[in-house]
Amino acid sequence: MAIAKAERLMNLALCLLGTRRPLTKRELRGSIEAYLEAAAAPGGGAGGNDDAFNRMFERDKDDLRELGLVIETVEGIDGEVGYLARRDSNRLPPITLDAEEAAALGLAAKVWQQARLAGAASGALQKLRAAGMPVAEEDPYDTQAHSALEPHIPVHEAAFEPLMLACRDRRPVVFDYRKANAARPGQRQVEPWALECWRGQWYLAGWDRERAAERVFRLSRICGRVRLRTGAFTAEVPDHVTVRETVERWSGETATRTARIRLRSGHGYPLRAKALSTTPGGDTTPGGDGWDELEIPYGHGLDAWLVEFGPDVVVLAPDELRADVVDRLRAVAKG
Repeated sequence: MAIAKAERLMNLALCLLGTRRPLTKRELRGSIEAYLEAAAAPGGGAGGNDDAFNRMFERDKDDLRELGLVIETVEGIDGEVGYLARRDSNRLPPITLDAEEAAALGLAAKVWQQARLAGAASGALQKLRAAGMPVAEEDPYDTQAHSALEPHIPVHEAAFEPLMLACRDRRPVVFDYRKANAARPGQRQVEPWALECWRGQWYLAGWDRERAAERVFRLSRICGRVRLRTGAFTAEVPDHVTVRETVERWSGETATRTARIRLRSGHGYPLRAKALSTTPGGDTTPGGDGWDELEIPYGHGLDAWLVEFGPDVVVLAPDELRADVVDRLRAVAKG
């Protein structure tokens, strides 16, 4: 429905901008397909559903004016009212960008490398260059040519686009989600707030209706199709800063405690880089491998990270972290 209305508003704006004389309601009604369909809807009698058309037209006209389009109302010689939007009244002044502003727009346009936004971003860059903006030229066939500072946001997950639209339109969603320590996915009913990218992974923050609490979902663990649902949100949507902090906390970026682990010598360099302290040679295995004892920050998601290092990591404390890691390893072993 949102797409249909946007198309109808665009058609009306084009009609009003493209005419040299005022157009009457009757002429606009015969020129725009959505108005023809509204007028032909059942219940209007021999003359069609005039009330439905009039209501739709008046709403659309008001919406265009709220968006900034200057629409004039002109009364003709015969007393019939017409409408037009003069181009000189609706023309933006020339936009001038300095080198830093153009560079920032160029970087923003090149962020999206997949999904539907890639085409729009490419078109925006072409328009900047055509307008004489100082945007760096690139060979479109050279996939290896990147500047020293060029952001990339990978969007490989099929769930990204429907979730992005659901966040924008405030639409509840339903999807199947597989937790890292679960053998099978379970259904989730979520009111989506925002999508955030952390460490190359996309996360959805939102309100889990069944658990009546905020939750963060990693898009790569969403299975199957995301289904949109109707109805209003039942929980208040927090501001963007709060949502970002929620994703940061749930994705393991914010540590609230510390944990002690035993790490095989010569392994787990990402863990060593985060270590608050390291005690070398804490133990040896029967095979003679050396082990170091590390104190590392402990935040949400640490158990999933430790599992990735397999037999090279043993959790010493706290007990709940050790139990979570064991549960995840058993789930992996079960397939």
